[in-house]
Amino acid sequence: MPEHIAQDAVSEVFLTAWRRFEAMPAGDESLPWLYGVARNVVRNTSRSHRRSLRLSAKSKAQPHYPEPSPELQIVRNEQDAELVAALESLKPDDQEVLRLRAYEGLSMKQISFAIGCSEEAAKKRISRALGRLRKAAAIDRPVPSGINPRATQQGGEQ
Repeated sequence: MPEHIAQDAVSEVFLTAWRRFEAMPAGDESLPWLYGVARNVVRNTSRSHRRSLRLSAKSKAQPHYPEPSPELQIVRNEQDAELVAALESLKPDDQEVLRLRAYEGLSMKQISFAIGCSEEAAKKRISRALGRLRKAAAIDRPVPSGINPRATQQGGEQ
């Protein structure tokens, strides 16, 4: 445990002793009581430190995407506006299934339950709605292999 964390723990022990001074036993029992307080503070501090280390490790393991250039942001904003306009040009039922899938991230089973149909029917509705969206947005080509759409969405290079 780093020294500054140990110093914080010592400060916490004395703060707790000061706050609970009235509850502190008198005489020979005061030292064991203080050790008990110290033991609890050290356990809590150690647990917090371990959690912090685990969180730091998880954070470092997450992919880092650099900020997109201003030019790329302008292009993306235009593309986003075009895609939203294309989505809004679709029928409400098509918009609903696409939003449930893309925005809400629902599974086919959840979508089928939400719209009141079988999973197969939900798959077909989504497929047809995607086709109409591609046509409305003039998207006629799939994403080329080797391009990571998630990295591009997040602002990173391919």
